[in-house]
Amino acid sequence: MIALHRSEYPRPITFARGTWLQIGQRYEGEEDWEDWYLCSCAGQTPGWVPVQVIERLGVDRGRALEAYSAHELDIDPGQVVEGLRRLNGWLWCRSLRNDELGWLPLAKLRQLA
Repeated sequence: MIALHRSEYPRPITFARGTWLQIGQRYEGEEDWEDWYLCSCAGQTPGWVPVQVIERLGVDRGRALEAYSAHELDIDPGQVVEGLRRLNGWLWCRSLRNDELGWLPLAKLRQLA
């Protein structure tokens, strides 16, 4: 880890495989975070979902291909994480300090030799 990261989403979207999704806008920004869509589903606050977990069933409708959580880790410089899955400029990680799982932006990480 090379930079502080704090989540801006206190209630991240989380859903099971097969959940129906309302697909909104595609993320547009300066970061290299391609193919993230603002999705919503019953009982959840909208959140960013990578296209790889969405089965499109129309322009703005889809179904989850797998279970998913948009939870981001809060990390301080110097903390060590294990990378588990890389998608669209982010890495799904496990904190080696407390085994918490969550996303971190690749731009804030450094690989240890």
